[in-house]
Amino acid sequence: MKDQSSASVGKGFEIPDPADLPSLKGSVSDAEWELRVELAATYRLCALYGWTDLVFTHISAKLPDEDGQERFLINPYGIMFDEMTASCLVKIDLDGNICQETPYFINPAGFTIHSAIHAAREDAGCVIHVHTPYGVAVSVQNEGLRRYTQFSMVVNNDLAYHDYEGIALDLSERERIVQDLGDKHLLMLRNHGTLTVGANCALAFLRMYFLESACKTQIFAQSAGTQNLHEEPQAMADTVQAQTIDSFKPGSADNLVWPGLMRKLRRSNPGFDA
Repeated sequence: MKDQSSASVGKGFEIPDPADLPSLKGSVSDAEWELRVELAATYRLCALYGWTDLVFTHISAKLPDEDGQERFLINPYGIMFDEMTASCLVKIDLDGNICQETPYFINPAGFTIHSAIHAAREDAGCVIHVHTPYGVAVSVQNEGLRRYTQFSMVVNNDLAYHDYEGIALDLSERERIVQDLGDKHLLMLRNHGTLTVGANCALAFLRMYFLESACKTQIFAQSAGTQNLHEEPQAMADTVQAQTIDSFKPGSADNLVWPGLMRKLRRSNPGFDA
């Protein structure tokens, strides 16, 4: 991977306002442009729902193969989620090389985490990683996510755990991330944050919605003390998973929820498709 570290920040490096960039529409393929718009919308939706940590988390989307090369889009380091645009997203390959003309660089920790999953999982169309207070609060608990709520039971059986190894700058951690995630679609990074995988941006976002809601309600419930909390048995989580598993297949809940989210976003924060 080329040196994309943040060391240059503060040494005369200026991060351009994405609103000042020329549009890439028409200069990239229709498929890439559509994915850029969806990914920029996903960033702004995460901002809208409060799932941000300034510029220090990341969302990526896998591009269609170009001449046999696997590439994905990720955020430029230093751009806030609520100002993300389709044209400012950065195209990189699995070695971390930037594959376009851009004034931006990327977060090395973002490359480590996202390249690991995109390389290993054919179904990883989109990967969302965030550091929300509720997700982090659950990640520090030895027993992790509990079966307290329906939110939790929708995702509980599809959730894996990865132990903390420090800021994700060591590329050797990629193997352990992939091994811990296995074939699941949600990952609790201990003492760190949460991650979801989806076939597309909509499904990754929907999984994060349920995971974040499960973590938030768990912290709320525990704030009154744990002695009177009722946790459902594993059999009930199995039942709920069976009832909802088809909702996370492409063409199901994504088609139900995503159009409304796009209408909401266009009303509240238009401009992601620039």
